[in-house]
Amino acid sequence: MAEAAPRRLLVVWHGFTGATRAMAGAVAEAAREGGRDALDVRLLRAADAAADDVLGADAVVFATPETLASISGAMKDFFDRSYYPLLGRCDGKPYALVVCAGSDGQPTIAQLRRIATGLRLREVAEPLLVRTHAQTPEAIAASKVLPQADLARGRELGALLAAGLELGIF
Repeated sequence: MAEAAPRRLLVVWHGFTGATRAMAGAVAEAAREGGRDALDVRLLRAADAAADDVLGADAVVFATPETLASISGAMKDFFDRSYYPLLGRCDGKPYALVVCAGSDGQPTIAQLRRIATGLRLREVAEPLLVRTHAQTPEAIAASKVLPQADLARGRELGALLAAGLELGIF
């Protein structure tokens, strides 16, 4: 009997200051630990990801900073390049969201959900929203070190996705 191929989790991310990268890394790290050998986890920058990466994954996490109440330009570029090649080809594929914002984040979550709805993706976890409370131009542009509590939320999401994929729940 042939051994089943490992399930695949793709984390597509973009960030400027380290916060989104740290959250995407926490998700991927926990998924790798939780999925053992049964899960292949790929962490790709939005600029390096393409429709084929999404199609080859069993579940996807999109992680982006909120930039002017919207997804980052690099994440938008990813969707601009990938949306039509994905349309009608990933119906029901599980996904989750990670958004790092200064104070709000809800407009970015709504935008990502609209994109996911158009692609007919299936949300399997509540969006993970991290607020850094950066409000001045200097604080917004500064490198970020997130509190362990926020990183723990990312690890919880990664563990949830690993377990769901491993158990065949999604």
